[in-house]
Amino acid sequence: MIFKGPLNEYLLIKEINSNGCYLQNETFENSLTFLWFDKESNFISVDGVDYTFHKNQIVCLTELHKIDITKVNNAKMIRFNRSFYCIIDHDKEVGCKGILFFGASQLPIIKISEEELEKFQIIWRMLEIELESNDHLQLEMLQSMIKRFVILCTRIYKNQENYSKIEHHSVDIIREFNFLVENHFKTKHTVAEYADLLNKSPKTLSNLFSKLSSKPPLQYIQDRKMLEAKRLLKYTDKSIKEIAFEIGFEDIQTFSRFFKNYQGISPTDFKVK
Repeated sequence: MIFKGPLNEYLLIKEINSNGCYLQNETFENSLTFLWFDKESNFISVDGVDYTFHKNQIVCLTELHKIDITKVNNAKMIRFNRSFYCIIDHDKEVGCKGILFFGASQLPIIKISEEELEKFQIIWRMLEIELESNDHLQLEMLQSMIKRFVILCTRIYKNQENYSKIEHHSVDIIREFNFLVENHFKTKHTVAEYADLLNKSPKTLSNLFSKLSSKPPLQYIQDRKMLEAKRLLKYTDKSIKEIAFEIGFEDIQTFSRFFKNYQGISPTDFKVK
């Protein structure tokens, strides 16, 4: 079921399985996706990493993720673009700069408890019903239901990741850091550069990340560069030299050392394997 609005607003809800690989074949610019698994034993590769998803887990994906389906028994998919909801400058926890969609540095996975399950089921059914209507209130109704879905996911994820142990303002800074990395990782490569954009010191950022994340801020920057390198090597015909320059390396030798330190093999070997 698809909604398309007059200003390029787009919403899709669909049940998928391995026989209908709509998830990996259909693309839409600036799209965000919730994939909610109905059954056990679902196997999907995201950016070359293999995941096993279980019943009533939800994974949050952006258009940047490269998806390869091995097996999906059954899943509900909600996909929408930023024109529909969550425009680029919507800087709230439930916006696209929120904790569910701050880029590709990590893959948010949400586990729905039995106590919360009925709420999600009701929203899905309401979406199905509303997509069958056709009046001037349809867009607003659909947006309100997607917002509720996002809020429910955000609450669960914050509890899973112990966000309550860190001040709200500090969480905002970390979200903004991740969003900035997503937009500038090809040109800005140091914590100091992002700290300057945030009007914070590098030490402040490091301290904040130590409270919430197992990774320091520099590793988020390097992980994002590494992810882009692997995507370009695997999914494009660009040369290694072109890829090195595209993600901000001044020469191919430095890039090759960086790649091998992270991946354990050279860019050339990764590209051909």
